[in-house]
Amino acid sequence: MLNKVYPSPAAALDGLLHDGMTIAVGGFGLCGIPEQLIIALRDSGTKGITAISNNAGVDEWGLGLLLKTRQIRRMISSYVGENAEFERQYMAGELELEFNPQGTLAERLRAGGAGIAGFFTKTGVGTIVADGKEVREFDGESYVFERGIRTDLSLVKAWRADTSGNLVFRKTARNFNPMVATAGKRCVAEVEEIVAIGQLDPDQIHTPGIFVDRVVKTVSEKRIEQRTIRQA
Repeated sequence: MLNKVYPSPAAALDGLLHDGMTIAVGGFGLCGIPEQLIIALRDSGTKGITAISNNAGVDEWGLGLLLKTRQIRRMISSYVGENAEFERQYMAGELELEFNPQGTLAERLRAGGAGIAGFFTKTGVGTIVADGKEVREFDGESYVFERGIRTDLSLVKAWRADTSGNLVFRKTARNFNPMVATAGKRCVAEVEEIVAIGQLDPDQIHTPGIFVDRVVKTVSEKRIEQRTIRQA
């Protein structure tokens, strides 16, 4: 079996990056984001990126780091309300944005990874989401056509991996990461723990190693997106 483990996030991205590329990034809020791979991507200087992610991180963390350095040209996303720099760039016409309903975005990524060119969904019919898209009737109901998403690269965060790239996600981190992993032509996984082949229960593997090209072990910096405290 091929050993896919790399010594650092920068090494794991080496040779995979180019200006103008599309990159899908896993995570839900700040949970399950490939934080160290994002930092390495920032440090690479790659620009003109189209980023596909459920959200845009926050100021100074996650994809917010790439917004600060103006490396993202276009976002395909569901929720961007926690990032003031995103708002500023978008309102100033400096950043392109394609909004997707959350479930539609997840299915577009899953479909792309499964080799499905597109699908029809009821979500968004009769709204601006459907503008410019084909609408077709099935069983008396209207459905809008959505394209599957394929990207140049996928960046994901997993809890555990083996050396051949089989991944196990933990709790909320499983929301978008599995679909993101399969949608990329190449996939790099940042993980908290790496074990030998055979040490993962096959029934617990969420993403098979066939979808994962490179794995890097990092130490997580767990930040809270919205900290709420009770006054004494």
